[in-house]
Formats: sequence, structure tokens, C-alpha cells
Amino acid sequence: MTIENTRPEPPVTSPSIVLLTLARRIESELGAALTPLGLTVGRFGLLGHIAGVPGASFSDLARMSGITVQSVHTAVKALTGAGLVRDGTARAGSASRLEITPEGARLMTEALRATAEVDERLFGAAADPVLRQVGDAVRAAFEEAAPPDLQAN
Repeated sequence: MTIENTRPEPPVTSPSIVLLTLARRIESELGAALTPLGLTVGRFGLLGHIAGVPGASFSDLARMSGITVQSVHTAVKALTGAGLVRDGTARAGSASRLEITPEGARLMTEALRATAEVDERLFGAAADPVLRQVGDAVRAAFEEAAPPDLQAN
């Protein structure tokens, strides 16, 4: 009678599982960095969309953010109440023309600084070498995909 090695083969590395795990870690780190600024990851993203796509409709914002139109309305109401966003139209029956306020722009600058710190911690020179490779690959993929006038020099 022989005893066979019953140890299973290591699982095949799934890019989906690896990226999902990494995404949760990034969201947790970014959330912790944004909390002192009074922002969540979702509201930071929505504020960025409003700043980056002037005149975007609530439907556009919902598509870009991957949330419902109702959720966008709720979040925009909170951002407006906090003085970060204003509706340039603000008339019943008219399409909204959302824009970021000076306070919203200031907060975006702080949030982008916090994001850069998270990026450095997770993907920078002192990070795990595998994560550095992931960060480099992501940056390279998007630099190559960007129109020439938007690429970093």
C-alpha cells in the first residue's frame, strides 16, 4: 500500500480575485484618508465627476459613478448642503447645471493630496514589489491610452 500525496495543486491565480482583493484594500485605505476631510470614497468620486465634467446631468453622474440617479440626487444634495457644489440653474423644471464651488475645489485639492499619499504607501518606492509593478502597469496603461495632449511629460 502506498500513500499518495493528497496535497492539492496551488490554485491558479485569478486576476479578478487578486484585483478585487486589492480594490477592497485600496478603498479601505482611501476611505481612512478621506474621513478627516469629511468625504467618503463615493462622494469624492462624485465631486470629481462634477468638477471634471461640467454640465453633466444627474443621469450622466449616475452612469459615471455606477449608482442610481436617486442616489446621485441624495449625494448631490449633501454636497450642496456642505457648500461643495452648487446648481447654476436651480429652477424647478429646468435641467441642473452642477458646478463645484471654491470650497469644493479646495477640498478636492486636499483629497487628491490624500490620494497621492495612499498611492505612495501602496504603490510607491517603499511598497511591496508586486504592488509597485501593479501601480506601474496601471499608470503605463492609462498613459498609453491618453490622447497625446493629456500624457504626462
